[in-house]
Amino acid sequence: MSRISLPSRRAVLATGAVSSVVSLAGKGAWAGAAAPAPWGAVPTARQLAWHEMAAYAFIHFSINTFTDREWGYGDESPALFNPTDFSADQIAGAAKAAGLTGLILTAKHHDGFCLWPSRHTDHCIRNSPYKGGQGDIVAEMADACRRAGLRFGIYLSPWDRNHAEYGRPAYITYYRNQLRELLTGYGPLFEMWFDGANGGDGYYGGAREKRSIDAETYYDWTNTWALIRQYQPDAVIWGNWGRDAHGPWGADARWVGNEEGYAGDPCWATVGDDAYTQEIGEHGRRGGAHWRPAEVDVSLRPGWFWHAREDADVKPVGRLVRLYFESVGRGANLILNLPPDRRGRIPDQDAAMLKGWGDVLRAAFGTDLARGAVARASAVRGAGFGPENVLDGRKDTYWSTPDGARAVDLTLEWPDTRTFDVVRLREHLPLGQRVGGFTLEIWEPGRETWREVARHTAIGSQRLVRLPAPVSATRLRLRILDADACPALREMAVFRLPDLVEEPTIHRDRKGMVTLSSDVSGAVLRYTIDGGAPTPSSPVYQSPFALPDGGVVQALAYLPRTGIASAVVTRAFDVSKTEWRVVSATAPGAEAVIDEDPGSVWTTSGRALPHAVVVDLGAVHPLKGVTLLPAGQHATVQRAAGVGAPGDYRIQVSADGQAWGPAVTGEFANIAANVGEQRVMFPDVRAARFVRLEISRAAGGEGHIAFAEIGVVTR
Repeated sequence: MSRISLPSRRAVLATGAVSSVVSLAGKGAWAGAAAPAPWGAVPTARQLAWHEMAAYAFIHFSINTFTDREWGYGDESPALFNPTDFSADQIAGAAKAAGLTGLILTAKHHDGFCLWPSRHTDHCIRNSPYKGGQGDIVAEMADACRRAGLRFGIYLSPWDRNHAEYGRPAYITYYRNQLRELLTGYGPLFEMWFDGANGGDGYYGGAREKRSIDAETYYDWTNTWALIRQYQPDAVIWGNWGRDAHGPWGADARWVGNEEGYAGDPCWATVGDDAYTQEIGEHGRRGGAHWRPAEVDVSLRPGWFWHAREDADVKPVGRLVRLYFESVGRGANLILNLPPDRRGRIPDQDAAMLKGWGDVLRAAFGTDLARGAVARASAVRGAGFGPENVLDGRKDTYWSTPDGARAVDLTLEWPDTRTFDVVRLREHLPLGQRVGGFTLEIWEPGRETWREVARHTAIGSQRLVRLPAPVSATRLRLRILDADACPALREMAVFRLPDLVEEPTIHRDRKGMVTLSSDVSGAVLRYTIDGGAPTPSSPVYQSPFALPDGGVVQALAYLPRTGIASAVVTRAFDVSKTEWRVVSATAPGAEAVIDEDPGSVWTTSGRALPHAVVVDLGAVHPLKGVTLLPAGQHATVQRAAGVGAPGDYRIQVSADGQAWGPAVTGEFANIAANVGEQRVMFPDVRAARFVRLEISRAAGGEGHIAFAEIGVVTR
C-alpha cells in the first residue's frame, strides 16, 4: 500500500495553526487554567505502566506438556519432564515477533510441579532429567526475556494437587516460601498471576482425596500479597480473590470472565464492591469505586498446554487480529498463551502465525495518518490543554475542556484526502475514565455534510474503532455525547489496516453436509478434502458437500481484486450424526447434544445430579474416545443461576445397548472457563454402537448442568 509523505506533527503545529485553533474555543478558553480534578477511581503508577503494555504472552509449559493433559493430578513423576531441545530464546523470540511486550511463565500449575529448583519441595525440576537435574526454566526464561527486551512475569498456582498439606494451614507457609523464592530470585517482575482454580480431587501426598477450601479466606491474601508489595512493588497482581482495605478487590487487575479472547463492550476499568460475576468481568462497572481493569486471556490453540492433536487448530492471523481489536481495542490488556511443545519450543507453524500477526499490527500501527492534520475543538480548558495535544505522541499531555463542557467536539482536518479504517482514542488515565459515549463522523470529498461512521461508549486506556471498510475523508470529527466529567483525551490517531482477508468458517450439520462461509465481500472460497493444503487454484466452493464418514477439510478465502488469500483453516470431522438418536436421558431436551448446533444446549432440570444420557450411534464403530462440547459464549443458560458446565464424567459403551463395558471416569479440566471441546480417550479401541455419559457434579458446584454436543473419536 502506498503511503503519502507528510510533514511532521511538530512542523504542522509550528505553523501557527494551533493559535487559530485555540481562538475557536470561544468562552471555554482562558490562559493559565488549572488541570481538571481527577474523577472517580484512578490507576496506580504500576497499573498505568501495565496499561501501556497492551498485549503480552502466556507460557504454559510443564508436566502436562508430557502427559497430554490440561490439569495434572499431582502424582506425576518429575522424571516425565524432559524437553529435548528447550530454547528460552526461541520462545521469547516468537513472542517478540508477534509484537508482544512481555511474557508470563507458569512456574507451577495445579499439579504442583515446579519449573525452578525450589528449596521447599522435591516435586520440582531438580528431580527431572532436564540438564541432569541442574536446570531452572524460570531463570532461563527470565534471562531470555531481558535479552529480547520483554518484561517478565510469573504464574504460581495457589492450588497444589501434589502437596500433602494443601487445604491446611501448613500449606500457606509453604506457598509463601515458594512465592518468596520467585519474587527475590528472578529479577524485576511486571505481573504475578494467581489462578482461580482452587480445591478438588488430588494426590495430596498420597491421600488421593477431595479437599475443599474457601478461596477468599484460606490463602490469607492480604498477608500473602504483602510479599509482592514488599519485594516487587511495581508488579501488578492479577486475580479475582482477596479483600483489602479497599473492598473485595485486593488485586490490581481482574479476569475478563471468559477464555475466548474478548472483552465486553463497553469494558470499564472500574468495578464496585459487589461480588465478581462473569458480567462484571466482561464489562466492569461504570463509575465503580475501584480501578481494576480487565485482562483477556486466550490461547493460540484450543488448549492451554501443547497437544499434538491440536496442530491443525492454531488460531490464524485474521482471527488474532480480530481478538486484538476485541480486547486491547476495548481498553483491556491481552495475554495470549503460546504453548511450547515437547522439544521446549514454540511449534514452527505457531511461530509463523505469530510473526504474521505481528507483521499485520506493525504495518497497521506503524504510520499514524493523523500526521499533518490540524486539530480543532468546540471547547478548550485553556493554555496547555489544547486539541493539538492529541497529536503530539506524548503520554503527559491531553486536550481538555472547562468543567461544565462535557458534550464537545474534536475535529481533525487534513490538507488532502486520507483513507483509513481504524481510529485510536486514548483518555488521560491519571484523571480517571470519564467518557461514556461518542460518535465518529467523516467529511468526504464532494459531500457537504457529516456522515456518522461509528458510535461507541467507553474509551479508557484505548479504544480501537475498526470501521467495516476503509473510508476517504478530509475531516474526522469526534463528538463526545456523554461524559461524567470534562473530557481529558490524550490521543486521537488514524490508521489503515493492510489488506487482510479473514479465514472462512467450516461447519458440518447433522446430515454430514459441509458448508463454507465468509464475511469477506467478493471472496472466493477454495478447499481440499484430500489432505493437501488449498491454494488460490484449488477447487472453488459453490454449495454444501457431503462428508458423512468424516475427513479433513481445509479452506481459504481468496480475494481476486487484490490477489490476497487468507490463511488456511482446517476442520477435522469424524463420523456424522445422521443416524444418531437419544435412547434415554434424565432430563428433557437431550436431542440438543446430537444436533451439531453449538448454540443449542441440553440443560438439566427438575431433579438433582447425577444426570445421564444414552446415545445410539446407528451402527457399530471402533471408538477411541468421546468428545463433549460445553455451552459456548452465546449460550446464556451457562450464566443462569444454578447451571454450570459438567465437572466430571463416567462413560460406558456397548455394542447392543445391553452389555456395557468398563467405565472410564475422570474430570473435565478447566471446563468452566474454557468452552473448547473436551476429549476423553479410551485406553483401548472399543467396538460400540451405544454411548452412555453420566455426570455427577457441575464444575462450579451448581445444581444443574448444561452442554452443547457429544461426539465420538474413531480416527
